[in-house]
Amino acid sequence: MGLKCSDYMFCLCSFIQSFHCRHGKAYLFRKVANVFAGEKEDRSMITGLHTVADIFCVGCGSIVGWKYVTAHDKSQKYKEGKSVLERFKLSGPDGSHYWVHEHHHISGSDADDV
Repeated sequence: MGLKCSDYMFCLCSFIQSFHCRHGKAYLFRKVANVFAGEKEDRSMITGLHTVADIFCVGCGSIVGWKYVTAHDKSQKYKEGKSVLERFKLSGPDGSHYWVHEHHHISGSDADDV
């Protein structure tokens, strides 16, 4: 029996803030586990230009979010080196979506300008 994506735990212990992205709710973390990063690229987001790399699940290879490599606006520098996981892309062991307790700072939007 092979592993499925939900068999991998992403590190949710270093949750920083939640916000809305293009696909709905997303969460910013200091550190995530069981992901690998793709190629770096510049993206124009609501909060400005960022150099990011999509992050993929090590189990199934699906994109689960992105990592901020460089924030070009000084006010966004706190995001550098941190990762975003999109809630709709993560499933729990029972197939339901993971929920993060939102007792930390809840912010505005940050998504690709499309």
